[in-house]
Amino acid sequence: MNRSSPIPPPSRRFLAAALVLVLSACAFKPSGYGVGPQAERAAMLQNARPEPKPDTPGMYLALIDRMQSQGLYFASLAHIDAYEKQYGVTPDSTLLRADALRLTGQPEASADAYRALLATPLASRGYRGLGLVAGAAGDFDRAAHDLEAASALAPTDAATLSDLGYARLREGDVAGARVPLMKAAELDAHNATVLANVALLLLSQGHARDARALMDEQHFSSEVREAVRQDAAKVALARKGRRSIQGTEKARQPQVRPEEVPAATNGPSTATASARTPLPLLQRFAQ
Repeated sequence: MNRSSPIPPPSRRFLAAALVLVLSACAFKPSGYGVGPQAERAAMLQNARPEPKPDTPGMYLALIDRMQSQGLYFASLAHIDAYEKQYGVTPDSTLLRADALRLTGQPEASADAYRALLATPLASRGYRGLGLVAGAAGDFDRAAHDLEAASALAPTDAATLSDLGYARLREGDVAGARVPLMKAAELDAHNATVLANVALLLLSQGHARDARALMDEQHFSSEVREAVRQDAAKVALARKGRRSIQGTEKARQPQVRPEEVPAATNGPSTATASARTPLPLLQRFAQ
């Protein structure tokens, strides 16, 4: 007699399968209802990563600023809400909110946020933002006024100076645009936006050859060149309108009698000499 009856092959296969299932059940326990292996692995990885400290507002603001630099303005607004809920409203968070509102097509709310900065250490950024909002609406006279106030508070900010020069060009004040644009160019000679505005200035002054040389040296794309040319046409129209208004105002003023005109000096006037003197830009920008 056999002491034990042998297990038939099908039964052995069934027993092996059952043993695998038991061992698997012991090794893996679902952490939640309906959680699959992929979600389980993601949860384990998340638990393994150290969470950022909750008491670091500076790191949070840096994260929001980085999101905006990547163009995630709507997402940044959600995080600004979360930041201000945890840490309160600060000038830095207000500036980030104002920029995000402006760049998501909410100019009124953006202007309100910029105005809230005018009584803070970030007043220059508030005035600059208001200037950008006004410029986007086509009110370049208002834009130049606000950007001039911003530049007075931050005289070495190249971006503000460049924006001021552009706003003055668009309102037809070509002469008034020259100094802020020259300052911006020397402060930040490798900024593409600044150089595009300088090219626009050169075109508006009649230095088309210098403008083309500058754009060639900076390898401006055809799209940028076309945008500069289109803006130059708009500047010419604004300049013409500005001269028309000035001519009307001059006609309303009392006429000066010939004996009251001062004697002419030898040599050209300052305005004529300035117009004939080419701007020494190209060497500097080529470096």
